Amino acid sequence: MKLRLARHALGDAVVVAVEGELDLFTAPFLRDEVRDAIKQDGARLVLDLQQLSFMDSSGLSVLIEAWRLATGEGGGVSLAAPQAPVARILRTTGLDRRIKVYSDVDTAVGEI
Repeated sequence: MKLRLARHALGDAVVVAVEGELDLFTAPFLRDEVRDAIKQDGARLVLDLQQLSFMDSSGLSVLIEAWRLATGEGGGVSLAAPQAPVARILRTTGLDRRIKVYSDVDTAVGEI
């Protein structure tokens, strides 16, 4: 399955919806989208993971880079609505302790 990305503003944050599989081949597309979003729309970023069905270590690397870029610009990153397989990876690696995970996009935007 391909990776699909959609970006929109919500309040004073930018939301990037991620759909499909995030792996070695698709991670560069999300990396570019995150960089563009932070550069163009600001450093308050929410990644909507509701439609993300798979993520490997390449995807984790992109999430860490997004967090570093956003916090370096005085903002932050929140993750919204990850499916069970993705949430398990976030918990197993401990990334959910560094990047906050919320049950829905609206809550993530309100807390970032």
